Amino acid sequence: MTSRQEEIINLIHREVKPALGCTEPIAVALAVAKAVEIITENCPGVCPDGWRRSADFKIDVSVSSNILKNGMGVGIPGTGMVGIPVAAALGAVCGNSALGLEVLKELSPEDVTRAKFLVDTKAVKVSVADTEHLLYVKATVHLEGSHASAEVDPHAYAIIEDDHDRIVETSFADTILMSSESGAATVDMGKKDYGLTVKEIYEFALTAPYEDISFILEDRTLNLALAKEGLAGDYGLRVGKAIRENQQEVFGDDFLSFAMGMTAAASDARMAGCTLPAMSNSGSGNQGITVSMPVIAYAIKYNVDDERLARALILSNLVAIHIKSFLGKLSALCGCVVASTGSACGIVYLEGGGLEQVCAAIQNMAGNITGMVCDGAKVGCAMKVASGVSCAVQSAVLALRGTCIPSTDGIIEDDVEKTIRNVGKIGSAGMKTTDGMILDIMLCK
Repeated sequence: MTSRQEEIINLIHREVKPALGCTEPIAVALAVAKAVEIITENCPGVCPDGWRRSADFKIDVSVSSNILKNGMGVGIPGTGMVGIPVAAALGAVCGNSALGLEVLKELSPEDVTRAKFLVDTKAVKVSVADTEHLLYVKATVHLEGSHASAEVDPHAYAIIEDDHDRIVETSFADTILMSSESGAATVDMGKKDYGLTVKEIYEFALTAPYEDISFILEDRTLNLALAKEGLAGDYGLRVGKAIRENQQEVFGDDFLSFAMGMTAAASDARMAGCTLPAMSNSGSGNQGITVSMPVIAYAIKYNVDDERLARALILSNLVAIHIKSFLGKLSALCGCVVASTGSACGIVYLEGGGLEQVCAAIQNMAGNITGMVCDGAKVGCAMKVASGVSCAVQSAVLALRGTCIPSTDGIIEDDVEKTIRNVGKIGSAGMKTTDGMILDIMLCK
């Protein structure tokens, strides 16, 4: 393995990881859990084993508007509830920060009961932070009642910035414990330059040793389990289930409807609070589902071997990471636009297409559904996911036939890298006002 190949593999490991629940409220739970753990570490006599389930916490959470938008209406795993307050309460009661985006993995029914009590008694307050960071959480936890101490005021905070699991500062009793460099949010809005190109991604996907990339098949393990759960249960709007159950009369028993149904079903389950984790991409579980499930569906439908599937998943995930690097982790542009572009590339590869067809698929996607807005995480995301998959298959088929939207059209350039940058500009800078308007509408309903 070359040093550059190792860099790319490390990038995939950072950006493609398991996540339990929608990652915006999960980031809140993570910050709260870290704050409570700091109190535990600094007050060992005050905080005996098992104390968290009965502790009188006061939790103040300050979040960026994008975190609020994506956390307001989404189901929290295992609770039957939606929103940031219950996620924050669970972070205090049972969160384990060492688990990262699976911070709530160890929750029990008793934990849920206690978290609901904290929410009902107004122990959790959520406000919008005055910050330029699109992804920002500051969780401050005060310990009151019988577990508190007369000698010290047990309170702590943890701050997350720019990545859903990136804790940049912690404090106990007004003393800073840790502070890392804060991202220059006013300049790059959380965007990152990984130095990738579509050409390099394509070549890496084809040439990297299989034993070094086979880990990506965990995508199939996690996201296929979510899809099957979504089809078996009655989650959310049951979009995937409706597509699969109407495949004969309406959608047709073909690859397109199969891919749409399986991918939407996974999103149905996840957004409604299923307790199974998703394999996320760029901090988004839905993006991880959409970037992988159409490719996995193709492999199931046409009996693709594991190595070809792994290379297709590497290609699809890296294309999504590459495009997302010009948008930032959160924006007004729906993540399924980015993720379904990645899956279009994976499908092209599995169909025998080369670099030219992969680039054409990206151009076709950019000229088709760029501009689909993100109006928060919710069960309705499954419909957008299904639309994204439909566009991905269409774009791939056209690309394989030699059809590519020309540079005379809209935001499309002859150079696919320039097109990708144009998508980034639209989603980050161009739609900034749109983002604020969407939040205003949501808050005033």
